[in-house]
Amino acid sequence: MAKLVRNLRRRKLLAVVVLAAVLLVAFILIRSCSRKGPDLRSLEGRQAFLSEQGWEIDLATEEHKTVRIPTSLDGIIADYNEIQLKQGCDLSRHLGQTCEQYSYTVTNYPDKEQTVLVTLYVQSGKMIAGDVHSTALNGFMQGIKP
Repeated sequence: MAKLVRNLRRRKLLAVVVLAAVLLVAFILIRSCSRKGPDLRSLEGRQAFLSEQGWEIDLATEEHKTVRIPTSLDGIIADYNEIQLKQGCDLSRHLGQTCEQYSYTVTNYPDKEQTVLVTLYVQSGKMIAGDVHSTALNGFMQGIKP
């Protein structure tokens, strides 16, 4: 009987140790996935971030709204996520969630004949998606990061 009790205690202790290890690994992975850099909740942070990426913006053109990420990656949103994946973002982690959308006119895009905007999707002060795009009918869209 004493041997059975010791075995049960060992199993419980082992289970606690394994659970603690799993939680520690999960915490480390979550922390390592969070982006470092400016806090994008502030205008100064967004401007600094975009400047780091090589973009100059007209602060007077800022547009802001709260948006909800679609609940599935279908059609155009799947194509958009392909651009995001290339720059280290993944909208599939944020499906159905809300975020803040900030848009600005880019003032240093090489082709001055078309209006070019940069859009940031921000959650908890970090970029979860973003793009640089032309407003022209036959325009373009690319990631923010070079």
